[in-house]
Amino acid sequence: MRAPDFWFTPAAQPAIWARLVAPLAAIYAAATARRLAKGTAYKAAVPVICVGNINAGGTGKTPTAIAIAQRITTRDGMPHFVTRGFGGSLTGPTQVIEQKHTASETGDEPLLLAAFAPTWVAKDRAEGVKAAENAGASVIIMDDGFQNPSVHKDLSIVVVDGTRGFGNERVIPAGPLREPVSVGLARADLLLSVGPLKQPIACDIPHLRGTLAPLQTGMVWQDMPVLAFAGIGHPQKFFATLRAMGAKIIHAEALSDHQPLTEALMTRLEMEAKLRRAQLVTTEKDAVRLPDRFRAKVLTVPVRLELEDWSPLDKALDRIGV
Repeated sequence: MRAPDFWFTPAAQPAIWARLVAPLAAIYAAATARRLAKGTAYKAAVPVICVGNINAGGTGKTPTAIAIAQRITTRDGMPHFVTRGFGGSLTGPTQVIEQKHTASETGDEPLLLAAFAPTWVAKDRAEGVKAAENAGASVIIMDDGFQNPSVHKDLSIVVVDGTRGFGNERVIPAGPLREPVSVGLARADLLLSVGPLKQPIACDIPHLRGTLAPLQTGMVWQDMPVLAFAGIGHPQKFFATLRAMGAKIIHAEALSDHQPLTEALMTRLEMEAKLRRAQLVTTEKDAVRLPDRFRAKVLTVPVRLELEDWSPLDKALDRIGV
C-alpha cells in the first residue's frame, strides 16, 4: 500500500486528514505502549542487537543489519540474524538455506540476509533467538522487532530514511509512525539516518549518518537502456540510484513493498523490455523473489551501507562485549 501524501506534510501544518484520524492514532499508540509493557522479555546469554524503526515501511533496516554483521565479523564475532520473515509461510524457528528455501516460505529479506550470516525466521522472536543461541551465535542481530517486547535488547538502533524523516511525526493512521518519536527514541541507543537529511532531527542519543552506495561489480551502467522495477519501501530511491550511475531508464515500474513477482507480471515486463530494447534490472531484495526462469534475464544492483563515522557504533559494540 502506498503511503498517503499527507503523512509527509510538515508537522507544524498537519493536513485535514491527519487531524480527522487523530483519535485513531491515539488508540494505535496506546495499543503499542500496552504491547511493549506486557510480559517478561527473554534475556539471551549472548548480546542481542535490534535494528528497527519507528516509521512503518522501509527505512534501510536490512542493509544496516548486513553492515553491522560485517563489522562484527571483522571483530571475530559469529553473528546470526533473527527475523520474523514477513510475507513467508514458515512459522519457525527455521534456519534459512538459500538453495532450499523460497521467498514465499521465508520472505525476501531473510534470503538476502542468509548470504551474509546464518539466518533464522521465527514468528516467535524469542524462540528464534533461542535457536540462534543453540546454533552457536556469539551475537544475534534482530532485523526489525523494535516494538516487540518478547526479547531483551542489549543494543537498539533506530533507522530512519533521511529524506522522509519521521514525516508529520504522527502515529498511524494520521502519520507514518508506529509510536511517537520521543517514546521510541527513549528506548533506543543509536539513531541512524540513511541518506541526506531533509530537516534536522533532534535527539539525545548518538546520531549516525549513512548512505546506501551501489556495490562496484564491474558492470558498466553508463547510457545502458534499462527497464527498472522495484518492490521496496521507496522504489524511487532505487530509480534515482540507477540514474546517478548513468543508466538510461526507459521505464520505471514501482511495485508495492514485497509484491510477488508473478509469471504474469514478469512476462509483461520482459515483453516491454524486448520491445523497447532495454535491460531488465531490479534490487537485491526483489531479485530473490524472481521466478527461476527470469533469474538469468534480470540484472541486480546491490547496495551497501556506508557510514560517515563508525566510532559511535564501535563504542556501542564494545559496551555490550561484541
